[in-house]
Amino acid sequence: MNAPTLRGIGMTSQRTRSRMIERLREQGIADERVLTAMASVPRHIFVEEALASRAYDDTALPLGFQQTISQPFVVARMIELLMTSGRSLGKTLEIGAGCGYQAAVLAMLTRELFAVERIEPLLARARKNLAQLRLNHVRLKHADGNWGLTEAAPFDTIIVAAAAASVPQALLEQLAPGGRLILPLGGASRGEQTLSLFEHNAGSFAETRFDVVRFVPLLAGVE
Repeated sequence: MNAPTLRGIGMTSQRTRSRMIERLREQGIADERVLTAMASVPRHIFVEEALASRAYDDTALPLGFQQTISQPFVVARMIELLMTSGRSLGKTLEIGAGCGYQAAVLAMLTRELFAVERIEPLLARARKNLAQLRLNHVRLKHADGNWGLTEAAPFDTIIVAAAAASVPQALLEQLAPGGRLILPLGGASRGEQTLSLFEHNAGSFAETRFDVVRFVPLLAGVE
């Protein structure tokens, strides 16, 4: 993809992206590291061309395969919660890479990033999108996210981009001491869940609940 396409024009321009960042500030996102990362990623290249004009709206957009790209506020909010008190992400695992957008934002904030995706065509799309941005340090794998990524564990940070009725035990077991895990928790059939942050302290896990959100369900198996 050429440089002008990456920069965007009109409704995909840097000016439009800057308006998205100002909106995130107004919505309460205050961590400048997160805002800078969000500003650095051209979201329009991660969505279908027909939807590019809506790429910087604060809304989820369809990716096909009954999956969506999360709205910018939710991406920023989840990452900011993981980085409170000046923390860094450290070694990070993303469950549900989708088209690669959230992975691209995370890749601006850590050099150790692993991401798994259960739908192979989406994983291929994520790989292509991340390569366009030369984010070659993101390690992608076609796998069932419920099982995490044992061969690369433990992780300082785990972020799950799909809703689970309960926290997969494998993810808790792969969280390093002092590590944090965030996911939408609650039955996906109800159409809404709660962002839940788990902190691994001295062998136990403390949970804090935050915003009500809507995510697609965390499914088992691979496609």
